[in-house]
Amino acid sequence: MATRKVTLSLDTASLEFAEQAAKAHGVSLSSWLSKAARREAVRTGYRVPVRHAALAEAEADEAERELAEQELRAQG
Repeated sequence: MATRKVTLSLDTASLEFAEQAAKAHGVSLSSWLSKAARREAVRTGYRVPVRHAALAEAEADEAERELAEQELRAQG
């Protein structure tokens, strides 16, 4: 999954809880916060907009096209 560097402001208690939880699970703070944000978004009812699903399909189609083209070139 692609990542993006962002700056966040968290209250001290939340940051301490997140740091402790990440350490307990053996993952980086960034990884733990990313998963927590995704879980909370799903828990509160967020759904991926249709346009994102269409974009994912388009990207998969492009990857498939590229692979097919490489295979054709390899065949000569």
